[in-house]
Amino acid sequence: MVTVSGPAHLDGPGYAGVFRVAPVPRETTSSLICRIASRYGLEATALRSCWKWRSHQPRHDGGGGRADAEVLLNTAGRQLLAGLCGVEEHVLARALPSWGREDARLPTADAGEPAAAWRTGGAVAGPVAFGCRLCMARRTGTAGRAVLYAPR
Repeated sequence: MVTVSGPAHLDGPGYAGVFRVAPVPRETTSSLICRIASRYGLEATALRSCWKWRSHQPRHDGGGGRADAEVLLNTAGRQLLAGLCGVEEHVLARALPSWGREDARLPTADAGEPAAAWRTGGAVAGPVAFGCRLCMARRTGTAGRAVLYAPR
């Protein structure tokens, strides 16, 4: 078993997370990363340091982070996320609308470095909304919130 205490412990292919954190259908990748961080007892910013970021997080005019922020990952970044949440990539591809979406700022699969780019959810797969906390608790067994793409 691996103890997650920072990015140095997450290097290398085949990293297997300690906990399984399943995605919620239509969840944003950013929301899933936040829920994984919470499960490991980390701040989301600490877990996000595992990826090399190619852009800045979308913010409101007042400076606060936007709830509809979304993350696009390259191949190595998707593999890292799958390992951290303990869920196979094909399951994540079905649940996360942004899975596999490309961004010109992300390095190709040959680079091998987990990389990510910020976008707004509306620009990726449509409007987003907060999921019901009671539904999340029933589905995941833990209290918390998720940000989901709203049905069109």
